[in-house]
Parts: sequence; structure tokens; C-alpha cells
Amino acid sequence: MKKKLKHLLLVFIIGFVGIQFIPTSLNQSDIIPKEDIIQYYNPPEGISAMLKNSCYDCHSNNTAYPWYNKIQPISWLLQGHIDKAKEELNFSNFKTYSKRKQKSKLKSIISQIEDNEMPLKGYVLMHENAKLSDKDKTVLTSWVEKIKDSL
Repeated sequence: MKKKLKHLLLVFIIGFVGIQFIPTSLNQSDIIPKEDIIQYYNPPEGISAMLKNSCYDCHSNNTAYPWYNKIQPISWLLQGHIDKAKEELNFSNFKTYSKRKQKSKLKSIISQIEDNEMPLKGYVLMHENAKLSDKDKTVLTSWVEKIKDSL
């Protein structure tokens, strides 16, 4: 029994070390496209900071990765979350959306912030600066509402 357990542990360790050499793509870019919501709408600095701190890691083309992203399979899990989030909403490509889709996304942003669905609780747990205070939520949703109404 002990011999089987040692073999199983050895296989696990070899597998764990082995997967560390499998590369993952990174969601990073030095280019800020003109279609980016911040570039296009030029919000006040406080709004830009809130979007970057609370939204952009998952919902843009430029993620600031934590140190633990270098560990597999964590990197795969993070990339899966980022890919899914960008499919739903990508602030880097926001102005490429039709006006109808932009309005829909802005309405959804307001709803999810007000319902405390975004930013995700798990994300805020690991990124304290991403947490939005009640005042932040009011300021951010007011700005988003203004953009939505201008479309």
C-alpha cells in the first residue's frame, strides 16, 4: 500500500512539474486602441481608475497578472475566466459594438454594479483595490448612465 502511494505521489509530482512547461498566452498589449471606452469617452480620472482597477483585468485586452499566474493549472483557470469575460464585454473594443449593443452592455454594467455582481467577489477577495464603495458605485453608474443616454 505504501509503495502504491509513493508511486502515485511521484507521478503527481512529475505531472505537476511537467505542466509548468506548457506555455499559456497572455492577455497583454501595449497598444490602447481608439475603440477603447476610456480612449473614446475620455472619462474623468477617477472613473478611468475605477474601470482599470475593477474591470479591465478581465474585460479588456490588457490584464495585470498576479504572481500566481505563473503556476499551472492556475494560469489556465485565469485565462479561461478572462476569455469568457472578454466574450461578454471587452472595453478595449467597446466602440466597435453597434449602438444597440453598446446601450445593452451599458445597461447591463449598471445593473451588475448595483446588484453587486461585478466586480466578482472572488476577484475582489484577491484584489482589494478593485472593491467599489457605495460612493464609487454611484459615481460610476451615473457616468455609465450618461454615456448610455448619449447614444
